[in-house]
Amino acid sequence: MISPSPEGVRDAAKAIGLKLEVFTVSKSEEFEVTFAEMSKRRIAGLIVMPDVLTVSHRNRIVGLAAKERLPTIYGFADFGRAGGLMAYSPNVPDLFRRAASYVDKILRGAKPADLPVEQPTTFELVINLKTAKALGLTIPQSLLLRADQVIE
Repeated sequence: MISPSPEGVRDAAKAIGLKLEVFTVSKSEEFEVTFAEMSKRRIAGLIVMPDVLTVSHRNRIVGLAAKERLPTIYGFADFGRAGGLMAYSPNVPDLFRRAASYVDKILRGAKPADLPVEQPTTFELVINLKTAKALGLTIPQSLLLRADQVIE
């Protein structure tokens, strides 16, 4: 997993009996070295958490995962559209629509501190079958039926 804060994922992995190794990347020059290390350790799968660094280098990360033949799930839908195997994330257009209502309330005089903090309520699952085929993976039909977007 490439992540700035892996605690929640670490707890979830432990709960289902998986071993989790965390690879922290703090600058773009570290991607190639990190992927080489994952290959050396024979990592079976990867989760890439979204942050400014990973999102701004999504094509590079997707390319490195493909080069290492590493099944990867991403925390931002654009990674799946860029060729990543899978992505599960909040629906960004929905977040912006909801943010607009906050702006409206503030412009009408509401104090930002008085507004409730909201969690995302709409998520999207993107599955890239082209990438799955390149990795020799078969995605279960039950998962494909749940996907919001299947890229063929």
